[in-house]
Amino acid sequence: MRTILLLLGLVVGSWWLFHTFFDSGDAALLSQQTKLKTITLTVNQELVGVFATDRSTVGEFLRSLGYTLHERDQILPERETPLLTGMTVAFYPARPVTLKIDGKSEVLYTAADTAEAILRDQGVVLDEDDIVEPAREVVVAAQAMLQVTRVEIREEYKDTAIDYTTAVTEDSKLSWRTQQVTQKGEKGTKRTTYRVSYHDGKEVRRKVVSTETLKEPVPEKITQGTYVKLGKSHRGAASWYAWTGTMAAANPWLPKGSYVKVTNLDNGKSVIVVINDRGPFVPGRIIDLDKVAFAKIASIGAGVINVKMEEIVN
Repeated sequence: MRTILLLLGLVVGSWWLFHTFFDSGDAALLSQQTKLKTITLTVNQELVGVFATDRSTVGEFLRSLGYTLHERDQILPERETPLLTGMTVAFYPARPVTLKIDGKSEVLYTAADTAEAILRDQGVVLDEDDIVEPAREVVVAAQAMLQVTRVEIREEYKDTAIDYTTAVTEDSKLSWRTQQVTQKGEKGTKRTTYRVSYHDGKEVRRKVVSTETLKEPVPEKITQGTYVKLGKSHRGAASWYAWTGTMAAANPWLPKGSYVKVTNLDNGKSVIVVINDRGPFVPGRIIDLDKVAFAKIASIGAGVINVKMEEIVN
C-alpha cells in the first residue's frame, strides 16, 4: 500500500495530505524516502493536518493548499520563512470586519480575534469609558460590525441668580406717595455642578453632582409712607368700565392726574385711584372706576354702588 502511494506521489510531485490517510509517522517515513518536507498546519489554533510538501517557503506552502493570502493574515513563522521538515505552521487568516468609529465606517481585514485585539491591531487607542460593541473581550465574527462610541465625561457648572426678598415697612408720618429704599437689594449666586456624559461629542446624560451658594442675596428694605391728607368729600354713585386696566378712574370735573380716595359705603372698603379720563355723564354718578379698581371694593356684578369720594391733596 505504501509503495503504491509513494509511486503516485512521485508522479504528482506537489504535496500530500496525510491527516485523512496517514499519521505523522507515515508522513515522516515518506518524507525521508522522497525528500519532501513534513509540515503540520493549524488554522485558528485548530489542527488541519500533517502534509508532505516540496514547497520552499511558508507562504508557498499555504498557497499550494489553496489559501489566498492577505497582507493582514497572521502566519507563524512568517510567510517568507524557509520550510523545514517537522515545522508547524500556525495560520490565522484575516477576515472582513466593518469598523465604525469617530464618525467613519470602513471594512478592514484582520486576523485578531477579540474586539479589543482588533482595535489594538488597527492602532485604535481606547479610553476606559469608551463603549465597544460587541464587548472588548468578545470574538468578532467575519462580516460583523465593530462599533466604538467615544465617551467623554466632563464636569461642568452653571451659575444662576438667587432673587432677593423685599421687606416693606410702613411709616404713617411719610406721604403715601413717598417710598424710600433704606437698603438696596442684591441678587445672590448659586452654582450647580454637573457630571456630563458625551457620546461621540453629543450630550447623552447630565447629572447634578452638587449645588452651593456662592453669594447670599441681600434683601431690599423699603419704607412706604401711608399718610393721606384728604380735602373735599363728595357722595354719589360709582360705576365701572374697562379702560386702562389700572388703578384709575374717570370723573366729570376733577383735574386729570389728581388722586381721590373712593370708599364703598356699604362695606367700608376703599381704594385710591388717579383721574385719567372724563365721565360718567349720568345723573347721580360721580365717578367711573376702572374695572380693576372697582373690583377692589365691590363685586363686578354689583354694577353701581354708593361711594364717598375724597380728594387727596398731598
